[in-house]
Amino acid sequence: MQVSEIIKLSPIRVFEDVIDGGLGRGNVGVLASRRGVGKTACLVHLAIDKLLREEHVVHVSFNGNVEHVLNWYKEVFREISEYKSLDDAFDVYNTLRRNRVVMNFSQEDVSVDKILASLTTLIEQGSFKADAVLFDGYKLTLASADDVKKIKVFAEKMNVEIWCSVSPVRLNVEFDDYGIPNSMLPYVDSIDVLCGLKYNEGDSKVIMTVVKDGDKRIAKPTGVALDPKTMLVSK
Repeated sequence: MQVSEIIKLSPIRVFEDVIDGGLGRGNVGVLASRRGVGKTACLVHLAIDKLLREEHVVHVSFNGNVEHVLNWYKEVFREISEYKSLDDAFDVYNTLRRNRVVMNFSQEDVSVDKILASLTTLIEQGSFKADAVLFDGYKLTLASADDVKKIKVFAEKMNVEIWCSVSPVRLNVEFDDYGIPNSMLPYVDSIDVLCGLKYNEGDSKVIMTVVKDGDKRIAKPTGVALDPKTMLVSK
């Protein structure tokens, strides 16, 4: 199968249709859930889809292990390429690597201003014209509302879309029916798309539900789910 066919048949197209064609440049999207549900896998699948479309992606890890992130890319790409019998998979993957940058920060030691300044330097002075930035493991619920607004302003200024994966870090957090922690509530107004992930034992899949899309706060099934066995987003 050719790359163009994989792009066309990707379940990401279904997900994008639910959010009116995709997140879009200048916007911030959040994947929220309990820990260990598969948000990093979702981020990587979103990233690989963009890389296959020859877009440039910056993956910012706040988990302290860049090698772990690189292994996620290898594994998710391997699953996609083998399942779809991708032609010239080795050459395709090497091309993807050239269009991806992985960075690592400690949220406790580095302010959001310095993180955004480093990203600005990479994009403006490093000649890496990013189309999307992924914040993997960012402790959004420990950030200030002002920090979240700065991330939104950065997305608009740099004309990129930003996806964040968020798990609660405080104790006694309650979750709604879609996997959204109540500690997310103070930040919702600064988020353009909010998607909850929740494991469904009956289907043995992680169900993805959009609970905010722009100004609309109505739960919308995405039509896709995350398979815990392959860690791929599927229809």
